[in-house]
Amino acid sequence: MAAGVPISNPVAGISVGLVKESESQWILLTDIIGDEDHYGDMDFKIAGTQNGVTGIQLDLKIAGISREIIQATLAQSREARIQILRTMLSCIPRPNDEISPWAPRLLRTKIHPEKIGLLIGPGGKTIRGIQESTGATIEVEDDGTVTVASHDAQAAQSAMRRIEALTESVKVGKIYDGRVTSVKDFGAFIEILPGKDGLCHISELADGYVNSVGDVCKVGDEMQVKVIAIDDQDRVKLSRKAAIRELAEQTAGGNGAE
Repeated sequence: MAAGVPISNPVAGISVGLVKESESQWILLTDIIGDEDHYGDMDFKIAGTQNGVTGIQLDLKIAGISREIIQATLAQSREARIQILRTMLSCIPRPNDEISPWAPRLLRTKIHPEKIGLLIGPGGKTIRGIQESTGATIEVEDDGTVTVASHDAQAAQSAMRRIEALTESVKVGKIYDGRVTSVKDFGAFIEILPGKDGLCHISELADGYVNSVGDVCKVGDEMQVKVIAIDDQDRVKLSRKAAIRELAEQTAGGNGAE
């Protein structure tokens, strides 16, 4: 529960021992920890929730035990189990909403099989670079399933973000954080995903008239742009003014403006 595992009920366990003289003379010992376990006749481990038993394991040094002993053992162990559960729940009443930052992570995503080569890179250079820089382990299956494993949550998430950015398909209508890679008289080419540029025409750089692309941006500048179209040749058309308008509307809506 502390790790954030969404269990339905907490489970506790207790061990019950037995010292038997005869069929009518015997005694049960709750939570055997030493001599009773070594010299006793039974080690009956019982685990469960407040509602019932989830698992048992029994070791015997005698030929067998009666139904009466089994029933008494289950009843005695339940009393101890409930007491343990109450103590546990007084410390943590329910599973944490978030997984512990110290818990190992295993993340999965699905990429298009055609992009497996892009993720792996020449001679495995790309995937190896992600693993070395994040410390995460990455496995790729033929169907495009990518598994990221790490003992560190931030490392796993960092590796996953890089994988998604590298293999993501450009989506019309989505706003991207881009970087200007080239400036022309007619517009600016902006990288919105690794290795994927789009053209923001001069008419889409700002709301008003733009005399020169250089008046708005230069190579290396970062700006938010919206994908407004992808043509038949997979060329991406971008708009900075559309992104500015949409983000402004979102801000106004968040502030309660009509």
